[in-house]
Amino acid sequence: MSTTDTIENNPHSEAAEAALDRESHSPTHDHQDHEGPGHEGHDHSHAHGPVLNPDCTRELVLDIPAEEVSKAYGKVVGNYRKHAKIPGFRAGKVPESVIKRRYAAEIKKDVIDGLLPERFNKAVSELGVRPVGQPQVTELTVEDGAPLHVKAVFEFVPAFSLEGYQNVTVPKPTVEITEEEVQAELAQLRDSRATIEPVEEDRALVDGDWAQITYKGLIEGEADATPVAGEDTLVEIGGKDTVAAFTDALKGAKPGQELKAEVIYPSDYAEAKLAGKTVAYDVEVKAIKKRTLPELDDDFAKELGAYESFADLEERVREHLASRKKRSVEGETKDRLFAALTEKYPFPVPESLVQEQIDARLDRGLRALAAQGMDTEQMRKLDFARLRAAQRESASAEVRTFILLDRIAGEENITLSDEELDHELQLAAIQSREPLDALKVRLTEDGGLARIREQLRREKTASVLYDRLPA
Repeated sequence: MSTTDTIENNPHSEAAEAALDRESHSPTHDHQDHEGPGHEGHDHSHAHGPVLNPDCTRELVLDIPAEEVSKAYGKVVGNYRKHAKIPGFRAGKVPESVIKRRYAAEIKKDVIDGLLPERFNKAVSELGVRPVGQPQVTELTVEDGAPLHVKAVFEFVPAFSLEGYQNVTVPKPTVEITEEEVQAELAQLRDSRATIEPVEEDRALVDGDWAQITYKGLIEGEADATPVAGEDTLVEIGGKDTVAAFTDALKGAKPGQELKAEVIYPSDYAEAKLAGKTVAYDVEVKAIKKRTLPELDDDFAKELGAYESFADLEERVREHLASRKKRSVEGETKDRLFAALTEKYPFPVPESLVQEQIDARLDRGLRALAAQGMDTEQMRKLDFARLRAAQRESASAEVRTFILLDRIAGEENITLSDEELDHELQLAAIQSREPLDALKVRLTEDGGLARIREQLRREKTASVLYDRLPA
């Protein structure tokens, strides 16, 4: 009878971890917002430090001759001299010494950018590994007229044998719906349309009735606590969600009667402030009401929507249930298959990929919480170190799954057609209310298009593996 403690009103509680984990979980399909790892508009900081997995790390040393460095400096300085606008000098006539002194940092950066990337990529290619994340420079010496020396470390996806992956299987449950499931869904629909009407006859409350009550409760041992109170609350006598002590106190009572009830709440009670507490209630019964269920007939079907008859409604319910069960069973089965595959191939995972996946999981969760009303100030108060730690195990498993699916896709020659990609982009454009061409340009510029293509290929690979599982 009180609000449950949530991440919104207690941002430092463990509920934050549970809420973020619930909102951020997105197995395999990881491109729903098509925005990549960052999301503008949420002023929160959960950056991670530069960490590397030593089992996936290589070191690279490059030395570039002084002649090439001097040539690069000359070219960059010449460009700056041509375009620099400095008071007291005509355009293109600024002395080199002034340019070098005025733009020293910028020139040095441009020289590095001009000399290193191509050589670095070539050297990595010669090592025969695929780097991931950003390389970390541990040594760098560069100046005009001297050799450029750089030492960097980077992570890579390790090589491992995929032998036997075709033999990894998990049970594949049936996706057929049962008559019991159909009837349960119809019963739920019927229940949602139930009406509660007052009981006119003079009688006492019995199981199945709804008591309209006003109550006020004092928590034992907490004299200064705000009373637990409510006006005109409906309580189902004998209901599965009704505390037994309330049912015992109310059963047999009549409207106008005042009574007392002592409730000892279990330690795992949903409402945190009542869990494990004893509350003494004063209760007044205002009225008795009865819940009436509608008949499952053509009129009921027409009230629910554009259905011509109850048979039409029942058929639609079957179709909906079949689709929902198929998605649910496939998703759960694929998750079990991924777990079996990652257990069979315990290769080391690049830490930079794990951290990126933690970022993605937290970003999805924070977007969802922001949509639910969580403001920027509450986000700032979150313990991101703790939240990152809570996401780590799931993120690591997801990265391992992604690497395996990429490798299996290569083994199986699974590709993604332009038509399949365009179909996904059209759905994304509708979802984001953005013109398709504008969406393509944006995703191409920020690298999102490549991520979506990779993810769709993984999903296609997962579906191939699922379809092969023995029934």
